[in-house]
Amino acid sequence: MSDWIHDILDQFGVVGVGMMMLIENIFPPIPSEVVMPWAGYAVSQGDLSFFGAVAAGSVGSFLGALAWYLFARWFGRDRLTNWVRRHGWWLTISTSDIEQMEAWFARWGHWAVLLCRMIPGLRTLISVPAGFANMAIGKFCVYTAVGTVLWTALLAALGWWLADSYEQLVTPLSWVSTAVIAGMFAWWLFRFVKAGVIRNAAKS
Repeated sequence: MSDWIHDILDQFGVVGVGMMMLIENIFPPIPSEVVMPWAGYAVSQGDLSFFGAVAAGSVGSFLGALAWYLFARWFGRDRLTNWVRRHGWWLTISTSDIEQMEAWFARWGHWAVLLCRMIPGLRTLISVPAGFANMAIGKFCVYTAVGTVLWTALLAALGWWLADSYEQLVTPLSWVSTAVIAGMFAWWLFRFVKAGVIRNAAKS
């Protein structure tokens, strides 16, 4: 995956950085841990400015997070609850899970948005409960922007600092991102199988 990402970034520069970070937030398996260290490496080679790379990456990432927040807010809690009652079993989500999510978000809301923007695999997902909880859009934008700029600047600075050795950073960070996503999938699969066993037992 990293090869074609690098090709796009080489061709489009800061526009490519912003575009890939936007896509990363819409389609999480594309890792920012590849995009932003490359941008930092390009800064070290004199191909990009540091502030331009961070700004482009932050704007792209922010727009992706905002899109998910607006979708979740538009979809709404009531529609989600009705959908979960009919189809939630295959996503292993129940109405009680929604209630627990709301209680958790009511307690941690803005801190969750800020911190999760800097955690691989969770940067995109945190926008969804924020939207369902009708978190004030101004507050969401502020905490999302702060977390996003911190994360993109950190990755770009590390890529810049490591220069020609930046791939030593990309590989372990990419594995962290992959491990988080794989762990989430494994947890869903476990819950899916468990729910299927319970449904079959109830029918028999």
